Amino acid sequence: MGYEGYRRSKQPVYDRFTDNIDFMKKELGIGESFDAIHLDLNYAGRDMGMFLIDGFAKDKILHFLMKLLADLEPEQLDAEPLTKLMKTYLPYIEISTEDDLDKTVFWVLSGATALIVDGIDKVIIIDARTYPVRSPSEPDLERVTRGPRDGFVETVVFNTALTRRRVRDPSLRMEYMSIGRRSQTDICVSYIKDIADPHIVDNIKSSLKKIDTDGLPLGEKTVEEFLCGRGWNPYPTVRYTERPDTAAIHLYEGHVLVIVDGSPSVLITPATFWHHLHHVEEYRQRPIVGAYFRIVRFLAVWMSIFLLPLWFFFAENQNLLPEMLSFIGPKESILIPLLIQLVLVEIGMDMLRMATIHTPSAMATALGLVSAVIIGQIAVAVGLFTNEVILYISLVAIGTFATPSYEFALANRIFRLALLFVTAAFGLAGFAIGLAIWALSLIRVKSFNIPYLWPLVPFNYRALRDVLLRAPMPLKNRRPKAFHPRDPDR
Repeated sequence: MGYEGYRRSKQPVYDRFTDNIDFMKKELGIGESFDAIHLDLNYAGRDMGMFLIDGFAKDKILHFLMKLLADLEPEQLDAEPLTKLMKTYLPYIEISTEDDLDKTVFWVLSGATALIVDGIDKVIIIDARTYPVRSPSEPDLERVTRGPRDGFVETVVFNTALTRRRVRDPSLRMEYMSIGRRSQTDICVSYIKDIADPHIVDNIKSSLKKIDTDGLPLGEKTVEEFLCGRGWNPYPTVRYTERPDTAAIHLYEGHVLVIVDGSPSVLITPATFWHHLHHVEEYRQRPIVGAYFRIVRFLAVWMSIFLLPLWFFFAENQNLLPEMLSFIGPKESILIPLLIQLVLVEIGMDMLRMATIHTPSAMATALGLVSAVIIGQIAVAVGLFTNEVILYISLVAIGTFATPSYEFALANRIFRLALLFVTAAFGLAGFAIGLAIWALSLIRVKSFNIPYLWPLVPFNYRALRDVLLRAPMPLKNRRPKAFHPRDPDR
């Protein structure tokens, strides 16, 4: 067990047993909170006090230990009682001592059980805790046709176990820390010591230790905003995953994982622009099939970003179109300007997305059908939208849904709207300027000192080839150079 950053100064264990009991009862709110439990016990002729939180403690284990204590005779604890309890009479794996009552309160609130014994100057911490947890299931956002169906859950210990199941490297490290003055949220920093760059590891750990807030009610999302700064850049500089196999792949590349208790999503750091465009499905198929899927995915992502502004520009400037593309743009008069139509449909798509999130799954299909009828048929029939607007918005939506990273897709949506407005205002020059500003802003972004567009900027041919094409696994024998891995060969 570990401990960092508790909000109070150290309170040593008192000499008097009753003083320790009174301190614990006051701090835990015994008698005020129904789930904070104090057991007044007497075993082997000694007064003992056990403190625990109902719902966290494993009843069978504690009952077994209490039964063993009940069989003790006073003379068995006359000499060196702490040593005998720790090594002989309390046979449990996760057991330790604590000489700080403030930390003892922290452990009890974290789910452990504290045992205070008269005549012993330390508190015995029994980590016999359990948390409400659902069984691992396949994540909705990262489904594959073939592959494991387990996914991370909301309990940090379960998530570390799922990771270790796939990474049995003795140098795999799971470092614990607690963040939040009041919430004391458990966080685990995971990396392979023989691979990960120690400077990146130290940078991430120091950034986590600097987090100063009451709590982490939004879990990993709050941690991300503290880690990645306060800028207005919409593009995520960390990657989320709910798949243990995806997390293991990144560990072997030299990445560092941040696992937050209470969240099924694990943060992968650092993360470049291209990490958000890859999906594990590409590696579950034959190399040529996976390479084809990756090319299609890239085309879908570029389409989701650039198709709408380009179509709008050519629809407004049909004289610039070659004859083979003369079908682009409305041929009949329209009642509402194209820009307003596009913005209305974009907002409508976002409203539909939010409505789908808040709609029970049994009604989601009905919501989709109603939306399709209203937007796709009636809106066109009454002249609110043109057929081409619906067509191109649908293509853009497909490209958005084909983007593996949900956060990355939302960032692309923001940039697409900005590019659409600047193109509407300044035409082709606006499109070119918007594209240049977008590229320059991404070039400036760094994820824990790793260039966001690497290996495109700075250029690395071999790494860029692996980014654009799904190479056979036997040929992927080098780790990414940008992460400065301690072991560059796979």
